[in-house]
Amino acid sequence: MQYYLIYITTKDEEEARKIGKTLVVEKLAACVNIHPIESIYRWGGEIREESEIAMLVKTKAELVDEVIKRVKELHSYEVPCIVSLPIEKGYPDFLKWINQSTK
Repeated sequence: MQYYLIYITTKDEEEARKIGKTLVVEKLAACVNIHPIESIYRWGGEIREESEIAMLVKTKAELVDEVIKRVKELHSYEVPCIVSLPIEKGYPDFLKWINQSTK
């Protein structure tokens, strides 16, 4: 079984909580962590600096595409940051919990 972290940024905590709760309720994610961050990025030919919320989603490899699709449906950004990173190693009982907590 392979597991992934999915990194997402959102405009605010309300949006992050909505997305995170949906993913957990629908068993697309075992857990979602929400963290305030400061972002510097280029958009529309301008450099911007803004507060955002970062999310770390824990899920199984086979659910990554479905998570990306669902996040895009719920997200307010035109081009949201949604990237997946494979978990190469982890505490076996934790990984087992991810498996048991997702569909």
